[in-house]
Parts: sequence; C-alpha cells; structure tokens
Amino acid sequence: MSSTEDSPTTASAPAEGEAGADARGETGTGAGGEAGAETGREAIVRAARRAFTLRPYAEVTMRGIAAAAGVSPSLIVKRFGSKEALFNTVVDFRAAADELFAAEPPALGRHLVLTMVELRDRLRGDPLLRVVFSLGIEDERTLLRARFREQVTDRLAAALGGPDAQLRAELIAGQLLGLGATLSLHRPDGAGVHAGAERLADLYAPGLQRLIDGP
Repeated sequence: MSSTEDSPTTASAPAEGEAGADARGETGTGAGGEAGAETGREAIVRAARRAFTLRPYAEVTMRGIAAAAGVSPSLIVKRFGSKEALFNTVVDFRAAADELFAAEPPALGRHLVLTMVELRDRLRGDPLLRVVFSLGIEDERTLLRARFREQVTDRLAAALGGPDAQLRAELIAGQLLGLGATLSLHRPDGAGVHAGAERLADLYAPGLQRLIDGP
C-alpha cells in the first residue's frame, strides 16, 4: 500500500451499519489537535475507520482524516506514524474481542450483548460491522476479513471447544454482526439502547448462550 497523499474523491453516501451509525462521532475533538491524548486518539481512529470503510485505501488522505477528527495532520503522524500504520490499527479487532470475550462461558451470552451496547456507546459506532461494509479494494477487504476470522471467530472457537466449535463461533459472530446492524438500522442515534440494554440482553442473549453451550 502506498502512503501517497492523493486528493480524496467525493465520498459516496455512507454505507449501512457502522459507517452510518458512526457519522455523529466523526466531528472531532477540538481545533488544532488540542484534545486530550486518549480522546484525540479515539477521534482519529473513529475518523479513520469511517474513511477506510467508505473509500479505497489510495483515496484516503491523512489531511482528510485529520479534518474529520478535528485535529492536525501532524498529530496523526505523531501518534500513528503513517497512513499504513493507521490502517493497520483500523483493521485490528483485538481490543474489541478482549472486551467481548472477557467472561466465562456460562455467562458469556449476556456479557456479549451488554458489552456490544457499551462498546457502541463508547466508540460511537459498532466495533465489528466494518468487516461487512468495507468498500475498499479486494486486497483490503480480504485483509479485513482475515483479521476478523483470526482475532474474533477463531479466538472464540478455541475458547468454546467441544463439537462444532468453529461453526458455533461463526454463528455467534454472525449474530453479533446482526445485532449491530439491527441497532444501526433502528436506533442509529443510540436513543434508548443503553437504557434498555438489560432488556435487550434478556431477549437476545439466550440464543447466543445456546450456541456457546453447544450440544
């Protein structure tokens, strides 16, 4: 991948899912990159996630990401080094997986639902849906999906064990993506989701838990 700063083309309408749901989180954290260290980093990652979801890698520029995040391009270079390093951060699902899978199997179904809601609220966008809605070129989509399989699906399968562990993990991952897509479609502004997270878990977690428990 080249780090050449080509002029960005006009973006198409946001893809469904994370791209659309995340739009409200792309307005940045203050002019000139004066935001706090962690807040500024999160704003940059959110802006980069949306940019790489909506456009091929070659069309994304550091200047465009900086403008969306409300920081200076030099701040992105300082924190990430290069566009390629920033892209590699965007296609990494390990941080989300660490939180999603931080429960023992008997309690994992409910934990997954509650953590998904909390992550969407904190990150201002879905932590997983970019694997479905990325509009990049084939090599980028292939890398994104390979990372997702390795860092989410395969990791979960290893933790589950037992018969059909891989298939059960794939179905659980699909259900999590479906939950994210549903929330993005019906509650794109997050209204009522966080307050109703326990009820959502009451309804959605039992199906997940059946797959976690296995035969």
